[in-house]
Amino acid sequence: MDSTRSDLLDRLEGFYDAVPRDAARVENHGALVLFVRDGAGWPFYARPQRHCATTPTLADLTTVRTRQRELGLPEAFEWLHEITPALLAVARSAGLSVTEAPLMVLDPAALPNPATLGVPVRLLDPTDEDFDTAVAARRAVAAVGFAAPGTERGEAGPAERDAVTFGLDASAVDEERSRIADGSRLSALAGTATQGPLASGMAMRVDDVAEIAGVATLPAARRQGLGAAVTAALARALLDTGTDLVFLSAGSEETARVYLRVGFRRIGTACLAYPRPILG
Repeated sequence: MDSTRSDLLDRLEGFYDAVPRDAARVENHGALVLFVRDGAGWPFYARPQRHCATTPTLADLTTVRTRQRELGLPEAFEWLHEITPALLAVARSAGLSVTEAPLMVLDPAALPNPATLGVPVRLLDPTDEDFDTAVAARRAVAAVGFAAPGTERGEAGPAERDAVTFGLDASAVDEERSRIADGSRLSALAGTATQGPLASGMAMRVDDVAEIAGVATLPAARRQGLGAAVTAALARALLDTGTDLVFLSAGSEETARVYLRVGFRRIGTACLAYPRPILG
């Protein structure tokens, strides 16, 4: 691996390690670190300890999975394959299902002007009167979109979105408001005046590195460039506010082609491991 790519991957590894630390306590288990969220919110995961000289062992994974079950957390692990390549075989030997997601970095020179994509994208502002509703809509679009992964059109649309919009925990809205206000998060919506939000996405930033995540489109609204427009708008906003490294993980090779069109290039593989589903 050349030194430039190695340095880039190390910056990404540093980002993954840093993101949970201001909202979680840290438990070290062998060569793994488990992030345990303090308070309400989406649960974190376990990762290899940064700059650790050894690969996590089967015993390390077993210990962490036992601890995750004790805490009522999902048995989730994430890592960069190029940084810890031997972990892939260890995770599979533990009976975990591993998704190998294309890891993509933005080439700023290849990012199109979001205005040319023909899709208006709204970046959420914590001072907006409808901020709570907008956050709920973003999460609802993501819930419906990720329930039917891929880029194929489907039946689920605004009605399904509206069915899950309600009941968002107030603390989650407060956290999003705080994160956007301090510059560590961006949230975006795209849609129409008649149908409301049809696509959504977000970005998390630590210093000058940011990850775009959660880009989703309602299945009924796919193949209209909405996801690409949300991604481009988030990327442009990040660059305009001083971020010099923007990246994302695509859910599949098919999804990666969407991001290729807005200037992202593959740099490696992000691995996500969970227990295999039990087939009845």
